[in-house]
Amino acid sequence: MLLSFLAAFAAQAAAPEPFADAAAPARVEAPMQTPAPQAGTGRWTLVIHGGAGTIRRDRMTAEQDAAFRAAIDAALTAGQAVLARGGSALDAVQAAVELMEDEPLFNAGRGAVFTHDRTNELDAAIMDGRTREAGAVARLTASRHPIAAARAVLRDGRHVMLTGAEADGFAAEHGVEQMDPAWFATPHRRQQIEDFLRREAGEKPVASYDIDQKFGTVGAVALDRRGHLAAATSTGGLTGKRWGRIGDVPIIGAGTYADDRACAVSATGAGEYFIRVGVAHEICARMRLSGTPLQQAADEVLDEVKQLGGSGGVIVISPDGASGFSFNTEGMYRGRVSSEGPREVGIYNEE
Repeated sequence: MLLSFLAAFAAQAAAPEPFADAAAPARVEAPMQTPAPQAGTGRWTLVIHGGAGTIRRDRMTAEQDAAFRAAIDAALTAGQAVLARGGSALDAVQAAVELMEDEPLFNAGRGAVFTHDRTNELDAAIMDGRTREAGAVARLTASRHPIAAARAVLRDGRHVMLTGAEADGFAAEHGVEQMDPAWFATPHRRQQIEDFLRREAGEKPVASYDIDQKFGTVGAVALDRRGHLAAATSTGGLTGKRWGRIGDVPIIGAGTYADDRACAVSATGAGEYFIRVGVAHEICARMRLSGTPLQQAADEVLDEVKQLGGSGGVIVISPDGASGFSFNTEGMYRGRVSSEGPREVGIYNEE
């Protein structure tokens, strides 16, 4: 009997992995390998977002509009400085996201929304398109820059995602600055959770997505001069989230993904739907396997999210420097800069 078991085990181990494309069974992917270094074109591009949702011109004061545009512009400048001097896409997206994590206007790092228990819990992920190495963290409460903690996980290489107090401890051991949890709280977000809890105590339960329908996740995608891609995303999650909820941001392939063979994606929106669709990976897969153009792939996948009942947006960049935004909400804080194109900052749908 033991010999039969060993024979069966050997046969099973020798069988091919079930990852072939169902639509084209004859196609056989080569084993995953680190791509050879690319010469690149010398061009670079950076795209960022600061969240999507019900962001309308008639609901913004001139001061608020100017403040958001300045914050987006500052994040572009941080990432641009890295790319313009020949730095890596990974360094650029981290630099842009760290700046937004320190900006209380956004729902990431300082300024993150509150959980149902009136705490701030932070998620982030970063991915290298050259090697498809990735790092992610969830439910942090002390790391000043969750994206730096995610980068530390990527560098360490033993795991992809760490969570909770242990993730904060790992981050601290790897030099990520730690803060008193009270540092992340802001009066605006505190007012949001109190309003949420008051509404919840009323006759009708309230969904987290109902709070202004603003998904303040921040993210960045970049192409560097060597032709490599990277993606990074950071968030405080949902107002009133409970039971240790984790959204799409730290889930590689849902809210964050990068692959030099196709594209890099950072998402913002109703995380549960983005997880179910596998938004970031789905966009890249359509581009890589069927040659779908970047904007079409992003629009089609966001349409699928909408059909399920979700909303939000994505930023996408491809190895040739093409980039785009797609969102099915009334607005998305966004910006783009490249070595060859004009600098763009937008907020509203019509821009």
